[in-house]
Amino acid sequence: MMLSLPDQMQLDQFLAQVRHLAGLELGYPVAFDLDFSALTPFLTVSLNNAGDPFEPMTYQLNSHEFEREVVSFFAELARAPEDQWWGYVTNGSTEGNLYGLYLARELFPDGMVYFSQDSHYSVSKNLHFLNMRHIMIRSQDSGEIDYDDLRETLRIRRDVPPIIFANVGTTMKEARDDVGRIQSILDDMAIENRYIHVDAALCGGYAAYLEPRPSWDFEDGADSIAISGHKFFASPIPCGVVLARRSHVERIGHSVAYIGSMDTTISGSRNGLTPLVLWYAIRALGHEGMKRRIEHALDTAAYTEEQLNKAGIKAWRNPNALTVIFPQPPRAVCEKWQLATANGNSHIICMPHITREKIDEVLNDILASGAEAS
Repeated sequence: MMLSLPDQMQLDQFLAQVRHLAGLELGYPVAFDLDFSALTPFLTVSLNNAGDPFEPMTYQLNSHEFEREVVSFFAELARAPEDQWWGYVTNGSTEGNLYGLYLARELFPDGMVYFSQDSHYSVSKNLHFLNMRHIMIRSQDSGEIDYDDLRETLRIRRDVPPIIFANVGTTMKEARDDVGRIQSILDDMAIENRYIHVDAALCGGYAAYLEPRPSWDFEDGADSIAISGHKFFASPIPCGVVLARRSHVERIGHSVAYIGSMDTTISGSRNGLTPLVLWYAIRALGHEGMKRRIEHALDTAAYTEEQLNKAGIKAWRNPNALTVIFPQPPRAVCEKWQLATANGNSHIICMPHITREKIDEVLNDILASGAEAS
């Protein structure tokens, strides 16, 4: 396959452009510090992971073996109950959240979904897809769910099975809802029929390595968890992992003769390359490598918060968060550094590839722009 010279030039220019932009990306939770070029040869085959990764499949060009290792790794991080969990590699956390809500709806068709106002924008879309009743709960200033509002709202509707959509790392503030505390509220109210899904898109990749450990996983009360693969794990292709209690998944699975496997996932054909990407990162780094990356990222976040405040820019972050929030700088700065902005605030997310030198650059741009100190 050969391109014409103009087409090749267009491709080369685009590569140069995205490489340049990647060096100026501070506002979104994606990492660029891992090299996956060793997997390039796999682009010559069509890897399709249709069907259940734990079941045989007629189409043998799949990476189910690697997918099983990947989801097992995440199940260990999330303290899933031994031999009582299931999972697969998704197209991203939106799909993982859709899957968790789908399981909850099948378990409690008349249930009510509760989610905070700081939840990801796709939550409302998923609820619309599934036609699920829902109520938005207030958030605290930190972005964490307001537990008093949740308790009072649950009290009013005690006859309806609650489906709690918890956030472990909200979009703008990286706030983490306390899953154990939510579980305790449900226990205190003697609500037996309930379901807790956890959107841990960003933080699920490193929550297990934090001290103190956040309350976020299966032992804390989760029924299903969605984690992103293109955020902390630096996959160049959007992907994620969803984990769930096996008993919930068994309610929705059915056999499909065409593929010779069980249909237990949302999409039919699934990306067979992304499990290899996640497997490669996990095997190359190991737990120690993961710990070093999060320690570096946390150090950079602390430095960012400190330097912004020293410069008279009121910055803050939640405990053990990579996300530093501060008043929105001028538009030119936001555009150059691709800073996500909402309600007058912007943030920098200190992913593992970001250095102190890069933080100094953006701070100099903010100060040179004449942004007012707060």
